[in-house]
Amino acid sequence: MPRAEIIYKELSYRINGLLFGVHNTLGRYAREKQHGDALEKALSEHHIPHRREFALTHPDLPDRSNIVDFIIDEKMLVELKAKPRLEREDYSQTLRYLDCSGLKLALLVNFRSSVLTPR
Repeated sequence: MPRAEIIYKELSYRINGLLFGVHNTLGRYAREKQHGDALEKALSEHHIPHRREFALTHPDLPDRSNIVDFIIDEKMLVELKAKPRLEREDYSQTLRYLDCSGLKLALLVNFRSSVLTPR
């Protein structure tokens, strides 16, 4: 089976490195907002363009919006969680955000895991 090509390989690699750095610095029991603050600081320090807590509106539902944690370089979404485990709704939420944004790549990150595994 052929391997799927990584979308935005260099950017994905850089963002994953920052996420691991945040996880290593704060540990797994910090709150989601603390992880978000640390990631925002790291993105700024590395001069990576980003928007935080950005409202997305679906064209078919203009009166309803969703708030995505980060849009990075207008290429990818990053959705942060700090909970015992990711659930189906977390994946569905991230897919809705992708649909609303028109972007091709999203990372779903659960900082509560003992081993950080962005999905």
